[in-house]
Amino acid sequence: MPTTPPGRLLGSGRRADVYEIDQAWVLRREREGGGDAAAEGAVMEHVHAHGYPAPRVRRSGSRTDLVLERLSGPTMLQACLAGALEPVEAGSTLAELLHRLHAVPALRSTDPAVRILHLDLHPENVILTSDGPRVIDWSDTREGDPALDWAASAVVLAQAAVAGDGLSELACAMLGGLLAGPSPLTRSALAQALCRRAANPTMNQAEVELLGTAGELILSLRQTS
Repeated sequence: MPTTPPGRLLGSGRRADVYEIDQAWVLRREREGGGDAAAEGAVMEHVHAHGYPAPRVRRSGSRTDLVLERLSGPTMLQACLAGALEPVEAGSTLAELLHRLHAVPALRSTDPAVRILHLDLHPENVILTSDGPRVIDWSDTREGDPALDWAASAVVLAQAAVAGDGLSELACAMLGGLLAGPSPLTRSALAQALCRRAANPTMNQAEVELLGTAGELILSLRQTS
């Protein structure tokens, strides 16, 4: 069973809560007891060792608890909402982070076409620190085709862009920035990403119903093969 949280609650996502340990470290705990913190931590250590901007980690020996470097700064989304970062620039930064990640060799596979995938790289999972952007929440990570990682990020942004709420215009601009340059995105990867998003248990029915239109928007902004 998980131990008592070490400190005050700092934030909560759809699946996990983050607690304060001290000024240098935080504890992220899966709320439903899912995930594999040890495997996630191993991936984060691997990409960090190759110069990728993931937080440092400390092994906890738990499948639900992960001890992470405490980062200071707004999320990419918060910076955009505050006017400190242009949405198109945010999208292009996401593209750069994807390119950098897929330059890191896989941790387990020996296939040169296989790379580590984040699969949830979006503006709320990028912290803008004084040392530059840092990528958090590696709970969905796996190894595979980089095209799927690009499609997953595009789907998150496109889903927000077609929602018709206060974030839609901003999300559409971010999506344009993400897709403005070269990428390995393909139609098959997009179809797979849409299916994965629809099967995500944190999605409600209204969000799932947006995915068809989201896919069309991605195709309209990016000529895929």
